[in-house]
Amino acid sequence: MVSGELSLVGDIGATSARFAIVRPDGTISSARVFSSQAYTDIADAILSYLAEEPPSAKPTVGVVAIAAAMVGDRVRMSNHPWTFSTEDLRMRLGLKKLHVINDFTANALAIPELDGADVVQVGAGLGAVGAPIGVIGPGTGLGVSALLMHEGRAVPLQSEGGHVTMPATTAREAAVLDLMRRRYDHVSAERVLSGPGLVNLYETLCEIERVPSASFTPAQITDQRIGEEDPRAREATAMFCAMLGTIAGNLALTLGARGGIYIAGGIVPKLGATFVASEFRTRFQEKGRFLIYLQDIPTYVITRPVPALLGAARFLRQL
Repeated sequence: MVSGELSLVGDIGATSARFAIVRPDGTISSARVFSSQAYTDIADAILSYLAEEPPSAKPTVGVVAIAAAMVGDRVRMSNHPWTFSTEDLRMRLGLKKLHVINDFTANALAIPELDGADVVQVGAGLGAVGAPIGVIGPGTGLGVSALLMHEGRAVPLQSEGGHVTMPATTAREAAVLDLMRRRYDHVSAERVLSGPGLVNLYETLCEIERVPSASFTPAQITDQRIGEEDPRAREATAMFCAMLGTIAGNLALTLGARGGIYIAGGIVPKLGATFVASEFRTRFQEKGRFLIYLQDIPTYVITRPVPALLGAARFLRQL
C-alpha cells in the first residue's frame, strides 16, 4: 500500500457484500452492507458503495475478498451467479491495482488482528505459539483456510476444504447422509454445514421421520423458540454443531493446527450459548488415540463483525 493512498476493501459472499475504506494511517471506515442479490454484477455493487462515499474518499487500490476459488484472472463465485475478470473489474472501478482473494484467505489474515474481545473460546486448550492455525466458517457456503506465521509475516493458505466429503460419526448421521446421497452426486461438508445445509438436515430428518417439513429458513431452524416446538429443527441444529466439530477436528489433524481453530462465518456467532453447550467440542476431540493431542488445541468463535475486512487490510500492508 502506497503511503497517502486510500484503499478499497471488500468482503463479498452470496448473500451480502460489505465494503470499507482503509485510510493512509491504516484505520478502516465503518463497513457498509449491500445485498449481493440486488445487483446484476459485482461492479454495480462496488460502484453503488463508492457513490455513497465523499469524493475525497476515492480509493486508488483495492482488495476484494470473495467466496470463490482463485484460479487465474476469471473469477466465478461458488454459490452466486457473479462471474468477472479481475482486470476488467479494475478498469471499471478506475483503480491502479486490484487484488481479488478468497474470502477465507482474508479471514485467516485477520486472525493476528483480533484480540480477546473479538473471540469466544469453546472448551479448553492453550495452543502452541507459532504453530499453524485453522479457520473454518459456515455461511451461505463453508469456507476453510489456514494461517502460518513466518518471520513476523502472516502467510495464509487458500483452500477449498468445504468441499471435502462429509463423514458420518453416528448411525443417525449415516441415515441422514445416505438419504442425501440419493439426491446429490457428492455430499460434501458444505451440503450440511452451511445455511442451505441446515435446511438439508432439517428436511432430511423430517423425511426420515415421515412428517411434513415446514418452509423454514436457516435462521428459523436454529431459533430456540422454534426448536422447542419442532424437534426436527432442534435436532438439525444439534447435528449441525456436532458435524462441524467432526470437520473442525479433521482440519486440526490435517494441518497440525496446534495454534488453534477459529470459526468464522455468519451462522455460528449467532448461535451463542447453544453452540457452546453443543456437542461441537466433544466431537472435535473424539479422535481415538489423538484425544489428548486435540484437547490441547483451543477452538474459538470469531464474534467481531466482518473480520475479512481486517484481513484484506493486512493483505495490503504485506504487499
